[in-house]
Amino acid sequence: MPPRLALCGSACLNPGMPISLRSLFYALLLAATPMEAISQAAPVRDDNRQIRNAVEQFLRNQTSSLPGQASFTINNVEGSAGRAPCPTLDVSMAPGARSIGRTTVLVRCRADNAWAIYVPVQVRVLSEYVVTTRPLSQGQLISEADLSRQSGDLGDLPNGVLLDPALAIGRVAAMPIPTGKPVLSELLRQPPVIQSGQTVKVISRGPGFEVTNEGRALTAAAEGKVIQVRLNSGQVVSGLARTGGTVEISF
Repeated sequence: MPPRLALCGSACLNPGMPISLRSLFYALLLAATPMEAISQAAPVRDDNRQIRNAVEQFLRNQTSSLPGQASFTINNVEGSAGRAPCPTLDVSMAPGARSIGRTTVLVRCRADNAWAIYVPVQVRVLSEYVVTTRPLSQGQLISEADLSRQSGDLGDLPNGVLLDPALAIGRVAAMPIPTGKPVLSELLRQPPVIQSGQTVKVISRGPGFEVTNEGRALTAAAEGKVIQVRLNSGQVVSGLARTGGTVEISF
């Protein structure tokens, strides 16, 4: 059979077919050729689907323990074109990335043809958080009246925002905090148990001995924090501040 008959099949068996119809037939035949390219590109879409499914499962696990109402959005998966399907994907938060808000997930292929891509995601967490009801000055002891709750997306807030007012009550402000601002853990300090200039009892302990002295605190310190004390002898020592005006030194 001539090559042209093998190419166009039974439609070309009629020698009397007009030239215009034969031209149209060949045009349609050539137009169908890109379908092969589309079918060959399908594995790329499958790879993207595999990556999206792995990221989705990872985020479901990550958000299941978050407070409030959590949801997430996976943006376009890019950079996976031309990569072979991977039997095992390892998904984690990208180094230095936040766990909420606009962030990035790292997807690694652990097979022989190892590869890695970054997938941008957004994690939303609708919850109540703590804000100030009035301005707080540096060193001010925080009371219940200084705080209230407000609802919003934690992903839009800095890390360390408090969700429970009880975590702030009894602490002191490490710096001024304006009215209506979120209360962050890094802005709070434990109240001092020893004030600067206070007379303290210094207890030095070691294997088989205990010595007690008196002195004057050179700085203020919270429970368990290092404080310097000038003893009555004039010697300056460092120890740990304890409730009740006591400083402990261990050897």
